[in-house]
Amino acid sequence: MTSIAVIGDLFMLPEVFEEKIRSVCDEDVQIRTMLQPWPDVPMEHGYAEAGMEGLKEYFGTAEEVIDFVADAEILVTHLAPLSREIMMKLKNLKLVAVSRGGPVNIDMDAARDQGILVVNTPGRNATAVAEFTIGAILAETRLIREGHESLRAGKWRGDLYRADRTGRELNEMTVGVVGYGNIGTKVVRLLRAFGTKVLVCDPYVQLSASDLRGGVEQVSLSDLLTCSDVVTLHPRVTEETRQMMNAATFALMKPGATFINTARGPLVDYNALFLALESQHLAGAMLETFSVEPVPADWPLLQLPNVTLTPHIAGASVKTVTFAAEQAAEEVRRYLGNHPPVNPI
Repeated sequence: MTSIAVIGDLFMLPEVFEEKIRSVCDEDVQIRTMLQPWPDVPMEHGYAEAGMEGLKEYFGTAEEVIDFVADAEILVTHLAPLSREIMMKLKNLKLVAVSRGGPVNIDMDAARDQGILVVNTPGRNATAVAEFTIGAILAETRLIREGHESLRAGKWRGDLYRADRTGRELNEMTVGVVGYGNIGTKVVRLLRAFGTKVLVCDPYVQLSASDLRGGVEQVSLSDLLTCSDVVTLHPRVTEETRQMMNAATFALMKPGATFINTARGPLVDYNALFLALESQHLAGAMLETFSVEPVPADWPLLQLPNVTLTPHIAGASVKTVTFAAEQAAEEVRRYLGNHPPVNPI
């Protein structure tokens, strides 16, 4: 009987993992589950503890992972850390299914050295993030945040109806989408439904035939920034994209433009963003992810009136939970049936 260890949390529920695995596995499997208290308790990063270097966005200690996984052949997890030191002690481990797009809680070099197959669930929350991004754009461009905050403060902002002050519709604006992967492509599709003029910057992919026929244009980053009323980020963090939005690139943006980041905090130089917003070169911003999470209570951007902030929840939806669990379960089924994985890393 194959032993499967499942480490879930209060978002990726371990019982949902177990249910989906049992629903697709014909043979008997022995499943044990662990519930971690994330997101009620913050994640750790690899620089915070010796032996976890190179890992980021993980939850749990080496000791509890080693003790719980023990002799299991398969580990299904969301955030459990797998450093080289941990993997060297899990002698039976052959497959790790991590229910996220990027396996940043796993030392992939060590996994290859140990002969452990790691699979992921790309696109698990792409629809959730794309829909959230549209909501973020609307919250800024239609003055939803401003109207809400003024009413909360007991002030009726009738001036928000003035022609020289009111918001703009998506069908009259140009939106620049940086990154054309699982999320970026869905954002483009939704924007097209609003009749928005869409520019895309991603040097590593080509636009789909549908987007080309729909009038979407692929341009350089500088052209996108100078021509867009709204700029929304959707690339992965790499050495090339780290702090791609900085003083120079913010300066290229149109005066009065809006900036949206539902991707990753390290893509942005937040000091430069603060200055661009404080000077009102940018009309506003919606920020969903940050370089340090949770953000410090005295963080300057928290004090600005022209920023909407949310605590990294764009990818959180019920559909994300079930879809990711189904993807992970399918990888387990294929492994047990000696079939090649769908999403090997």
